[in-house]
Amino acid sequence: MEAPVSRSRLEINFMRLLDETQQMANGSKAKDWTFEKWVEGRRMTVLYGSQTGTAQELAERIGREARRHSFVPTVLAMDDCTLDRLTKETLTVFVAATTGQGDDPDNMRNFFSVLWSQRRNRHLLSHLKFGVLGLGDSSYQKFNYSAKRLNNLLGYLGGQPLLKIGLGDDQHDLGPEFVIDPWLENWWNKVLDFYPLPEGVKPLSSKIMLPPKYKLKVITDNQVNQSNCDKRTDNSEHKGEACASNPCLAEVTGNRRVTADDHFQEVRLIEFDTSQIKTKHKPGDVLIIQPQNLEEHVEEFITVLGLDPNLKFSLELNDPNATLPLDSVLPTPCTVRECVQKYFDIQAVPKRYFFELLSYFTKDEMEKEKFEEFTTAEGQQALHDYCTRPKRSITEVLADFPHTRQNIPIDYLFDLMPSIKPRPYSIASSSLAMPNRTQLLLPSSATTQYSAGQGWVCAPTGSLGRR
Repeated sequence: MEAPVSRSRLEINFMRLLDETQQMANGSKAKDWTFEKWVEGRRMTVLYGSQTGTAQELAERIGREARRHSFVPTVLAMDDCTLDRLTKETLTVFVAATTGQGDDPDNMRNFFSVLWSQRRNRHLLSHLKFGVLGLGDSSYQKFNYSAKRLNNLLGYLGGQPLLKIGLGDDQHDLGPEFVIDPWLENWWNKVLDFYPLPEGVKPLSSKIMLPPKYKLKVITDNQVNQSNCDKRTDNSEHKGEACASNPCLAEVTGNRRVTADDHFQEVRLIEFDTSQIKTKHKPGDVLIIQPQNLEEHVEEFITVLGLDPNLKFSLELNDPNATLPLDSVLPTPCTVRECVQKYFDIQAVPKRYFFELLSYFTKDEMEKEKFEEFTTAEGQQALHDYCTRPKRSITEVLADFPHTRQNIPIDYLFDLMPSIKPRPYSIASSSLAMPNRTQLLLPSSATTQYSAGQGWVCAPTGSLGRR
C-alpha cells in the first residue's frame, strides 16, 4: 500500500522514536536512562467512565492525540486506576459519561466511592493537573451529572484544573463534538505551555497514520499444536466463579415466542442452563451475554473485504497501552472466520474514528473527501444522516466504498473494528423456582442481529449484579 502522504525527515524520526518507545515499554528493547527521563517527563493518563463505549472511544482518541503531541499515554477505565496510582499522577484527563437518571457508569462507581472516602484530605491531589470531559444528554434533568460531580470532587481534593469542564451534549445539532473538539484544542495548547516540546519538534500531523495496536502473525498448519488448541477451547468444566474475565459457556435450553402471532412486536422467552454459575440471582439482577455474529453476517463481511476465512493468525501487542482480547472471547491462534464471528462487531454503526482510518487507506479522492468530512465537527450532521439515523452497519458502509475496502491492511482491522460488547439483560425468572435455569425476555431485535445461543454468559461483579 502506498503511503498516504510524504513524510519529512523530522516526522520520520519522530515515528521511529514512537516505535522505539513502544518496544521499550513492551520490554522487547532494553531501556536506557535517556528513555526513562523522556518518558517520566511526558506521561499522561486518560481515565474514562463508560457505559456504552462512547466515553471509552473518546478516551482512546485523546490517547492517540497525546502520542501525536509527544506524550506517552495510558488509557484506563476509572475503576482500573487505584488510589495509590492516582496520587502519583501529574497530568490526567477524565472522560465521564452519565447514564440513566444521573448515574455513574459501572466502571466508574468504585473509583468515585474511593475518592469520596478521602474527601477529608484537601491536599490529596495537589500535584495533579487535570481536565474533565463529560458526555450527556440535556433532555435529562441531571445533565452530565457524573462529570460535574467528579470535577468538583477532584478540585476539592486539591487537583488543579487546566480548563473548565467540557460538557458534551447529544442534543446539540452538531452532537457532543461541538464541545469536545474546541475543548481538546484548548487542552493541548494549555498542556504544551506546561510541557513544551523539544526545540525543532512539532506535533505529528493528523495526515500521518499511527501504527496499529496489534501485529498479526500468520500461522501455518504445521505451527499449530492441535492438542493445545483442543485444551484451550475445552470449557466443559468451568472453574471458579463466572465473571467478565472468567465467563462460562451456557447452553440454551429454551427459545419460544410469548407474544401472539398478530402482535406488533415479537418477544421471546430465552432460557439458559446456568448451573455452572455459583451465585444465584435475586430480583433486580441482570445476566450479561457475550453474543456472536450470525453466520450469514459473517459470510457477507468476509466477502465484502475479500478476506481469507481460513487464514490462521495470532496477535502480538504493538502498543503498550493496548491489551489482548480475553481468551474466553477470542482465543488465539484463531482463523479470520472465528475472529469475525466472535470478536468484530460488524453490525455496529460506525463512529467518527472509523472514517478517519478509512481516509488513510483510500486511493479515491472522492471517497477520501467524504471520509474527511465525516471526521469534522461540521460533518457530524452528514454522518448522522448517513449512518446513525438509518442504522447503517459497518458491513454496509464498507460495501458502499469499493475503492477503500480492498486496501485495508489486515493489521489495522483491530483498530478499525469495534469489539462485540457484552449485553446486560434483566432476569425474568426466580432462582428459587428454577435454581439451575435463567430466563430472559427479549425482543426479536435482540436475537436477529446476534447469536445468543452461542454467546458467553457471565455472572457477578459487573456481570450478574444489582442495577
